[in-house]
Amino acid sequence: MNISGWQIAIIALLIILLFGAPKLPKLAKSLGQSMRIFRSEVRTMGEESKRNSTDPDAPDVSAEPSEDPRTDERAPVEGRVLNSNDPTAEQARRTEREQRGDHR
Repeated sequence: MNISGWQIAIIALLIILLFGAPKLPKLAKSLGQSMRIFRSEVRTMGEESKRNSTDPDAPDVSAEPSEDPRTDERAPVEGRVLNSNDPTAEQARRTEREQRGDHR
């Protein structure tokens, strides 16, 4: 897609009409600041990546299993596993609901 000079002029005219001439310098300044911040963040991330990859004292982040295999910190759930095809399953559900005080 080739954009010719007159197409760029039309786009520039539309931008001036949409944003107004007084707002254009502020818009350009904020765009420049945003680009500068973006570049510095990208540069910082690259430097951190290089530093972490070449640092011999960096901790090894390998896929070793932890000592505690549970990752969920909640307490284990106690109860029975019910088969939905079991005829006593519905009775057991009713009993559990009554014990919880949930009467449906």
